[in-house]
Amino acid sequence: MRVIFLKDVKGKGKKGEVKNVADGYAHNFLIKQGLAVEASNSAMSALQGQKNKEDKEAEQELKEAQELKAKLEELTVELKAKSGEGGRLFGSITSKQIADELKKSHSIKIDKRKIELPDAIRALGYTNVPVKLHTDVSAVLKVHVTEE
Repeated sequence: MRVIFLKDVKGKGKKGEVKNVADGYAHNFLIKQGLAVEASNSAMSALQGQKNKEDKEAEQELKEAQELKAKLEELTVELKAKSGEGGRLFGSITSKQIADELKKSHSIKIDKRKIELPDAIRALGYTNVPVKLHTDVSAVLKVHVTEE
């Protein structure tokens, strides 16, 4: 029997897949548990419509990420910190501080986990910080740390 999986079933199939399974397994387990539906013409067309919708949403998300990348690469985030001799900071600048300043001064909300700062900034001056906006889109944000 051909079924469309509604949820991931370990060892059998992932959500959205169409597979042949034993009739008894389909009727007594998959369909009863709500894990799958029979692959009728109407169910197949509904699945195709859902896949088209997901593709459009993914395309829109990618487009928005590319627009945000263009906007971010033009900006420079200005942060002030106390520093000692030789431009070394007392403490450091973290991705959370960068995200907060970006939201406060430029009204752009980015999750601090998307800011890929390998190690906190510990010196005055300009630093290029990579920001992962989408699986395919990364931007480089300029952070300028000045003395307080």
